[in-house]
Amino acid sequence: MNDTSQKYFTTGEFAKLCKVNKQTLFYYDQIGLLTPVFKNEKGYRYYSIRQIELFTVIDLLKDLGMSLNDIRQYVENKSPEKFLSIMYQQKEKVAKQRRELEMKEKMIDAKIEVMNNAAHIDFDQIKLEKLPEQTFYLSKNIENISDDEFFEALVDFIDELYESQLDTGYPIGSITTREQIQKGDFTNYSYLYMQQPNPKEGYPYFKTEGGYYLIGYHVGSEKASYHTYERLLSEADRLDLLVGDYILEEFIYDTVVKNSEEQYVIKIMVQVIPKSK
Repeated sequence: MNDTSQKYFTTGEFAKLCKVNKQTLFYYDQIGLLTPVFKNEKGYRYYSIRQIELFTVIDLLKDLGMSLNDIRQYVENKSPEKFLSIMYQQKEKVAKQRRELEMKEKMIDAKIEVMNNAAHIDFDQIKLEKLPEQTFYLSKNIENISDDEFFEALVDFIDELYESQLDTGYPIGSITTREQIQKGDFTNYSYLYMQQPNPKEGYPYFKTEGGYYLIGYHVGSEKASYHTYERLLSEADRLDLLVGDYILEEFIYDTVVKNSEEQYVIKIMVQVIPKSK
């Protein structure tokens, strides 16, 4: 040791200070990422207290996904300017990760809300409820398209939700027009949608009208949903109501929580208005 006034640490001591195992320090030395201040004649490694901060930065960058090779390239060519550039890059990366985590937390909250609400629903009952105005992000028009075209439209819609961070965690729903319902073409949907409780600026949205809806729940295969539609239309007649401009469908229970299609539950919301209106 050339400087006996400075305290040096063995590999074990330095590993304890950095809260890693000795093998990590051996590997960092091997690849030239963090070399000890010196080695004695027996090959024992010794580290300086001033290297703790360097290890902390290396560990931070590694945790943020920076490769050891990229970190080593910086270590071999250090400068205040390069360090500052890396810190700004990582700051933006952390900010992006935070935004993504916040979005995922909201998605989880939405799914919890849907499941908790479903637990208190009588799926056999049809109710007339007043719903507030809702904001939806819509797919392109999917009315009268082929199965292949529908698949492409669904892929495009999911991509849009992901790329624009508009996936709120609520179920992907579908809008059907009054004309299709009156023809008995209950699954000829016009649009797919996802509810946007906190709409972002700069996106084209569709707003439903606040008002009364007949709400029923179809249990079973989507192909058999006409049974529930017939019940809803019959109830509208009984209450002297006309079907409004559109009908909304959302899966409450699907393959995420049920193993059998016969256990799936679709929420059907039919906009209605008094016949005298």
